[in-house]
Amino acid sequence: MTAATPVRTVRGLAATTGNGGKGTAETRPAPAPIAQPPGAKPSLQPVNEAAEVRAITRGTIQASMEVLAGIRPVHQLARRLDPRCLAALQHRAALIRRELTRTGNPALARLHRNSTVRSVRVCEVADGIYEASAVVVDDVRARAVAVRLERSKQVWRIVELVIG
Repeated sequence: MTAATPVRTVRGLAATTGNGGKGTAETRPAPAPIAQPPGAKPSLQPVNEAAEVRAITRGTIQASMEVLAGIRPVHQLARRLDPRCLAALQHRAALIRRELTRTGNPALARLHRNSTVRSVRVCEVADGIYEASAVVVDDVRARAVAVRLERSKQVWRIVELVIG
């Protein structure tokens, strides 16, 4: 079964969804841009803070799983993770690599490979503090990941990262 991928065009043109060019397609007008008062600066605040946190969580967890799989360097997460979380992630990745070279176990080689974040749930704990949970599926198993994000200086930072 093939999945239909929506195709959206740039402002004012029609957006089309179809089944890979086969059969009929549905056409609808693109949404109108949001009007702003004359002379107003465009707002840089997200429309929905929870959606922003969800996107940050999804991307950071995906990158963390790639670090554990050995296909991404850990320093790429330095901006997003608290130094303590970054050190813990680096330590866990080093333990996995060391155990893999020591034993040569093929099951360890498949650990964390092809990880996909399936779902992310976020909950606001206090103003500027969110907790999130995610389900991650890889070649070997499904696992849970818990994250705590705090806003500092208009930047979201992960202060807790627990990978099951």
